[in-house]
Amino acid sequence: MNTKWLNAIALVLVVVAVALVGFKNIKREKSRPLLNVSYDPTRELYNEINAKFIAKYEEETGSWVGVEQTHGGSTRQARAVADGALAADVVTLALPSDIEILVKHGLVANDWQKRFPNDSEPYFSTIVFVVRKANPKHIKDWPDLIGPDIAVITPNPKTSGNGKLSLLAAWGSVIHNGGNESQALDFVKKIYQHVPVLGQGARDSTTTFTLEGVGDVHLTWENEALRETKEAKGELEIVYPPVSIRAEPSVTWVDSNVA
Repeated sequence: MNTKWLNAIALVLVVVAVALVGFKNIKREKSRPLLNVSYDPTRELYNEINAKFIAKYEEETGSWVGVEQTHGGSTRQARAVADGALAADVVTLALPSDIEILVKHGLVANDWQKRFPNDSEPYFSTIVFVVRKANPKHIKDWPDLIGPDIAVITPNPKTSGNGKLSLLAAWGSVIHNGGNESQALDFVKKIYQHVPVLGQGARDSTTTFTLEGVGDVHLTWENEALRETKEAKGELEIVYPPVSIRAEPSVTWVDSNVA
């Protein structure tokens, strides 16, 4: 597993994804910036990328273009684009299945995964555990999540890519260790009995765990865990479970909104 989820290649690929939208919209209203509809814990990432893209685009075309971004639970964001609430030029979502929502609504071409290398998945990540300082509940593996008096913080899998990936990782841990689907379903149900509140997205759950102090363990993206523990200044720690899921965020432009 590559723990440095954002490297130079990933940065270039995502910049290219946004740049193509820029070049395709050369005749658009100059007053209207590009809109990137993204999933929850990518605010800092795209703040950095936007600045690089704007400078690169101006250097290559002589024109300035603005970029706006909006963040939330990935599936919720995809539905907002599908419903017309967000007029996205580009979507950078947590799961390929979220972009498929837009394909089903006729907003994105069926072959979107062929637009960029690696099936339009510029980087990958995983789901890890964040625990309190010194890991007082000794949480090291998935079965520990259903131990006595354990409170688990995770987003809603119906609205959040983080939530869905956490569910799938928990399910997969049972299958990986020789269990069957019935046992996996039972295990996932038990985990949710330990969840006091379901956030709408990854950052929502981070706030619940970090700032509000709710829960013993937070199931989150590796990059969000790195940011979370850094800002906590020693009060939180990352635990890598023995097995987890490979998360593959995806990017594309929205054909129906690109001139």
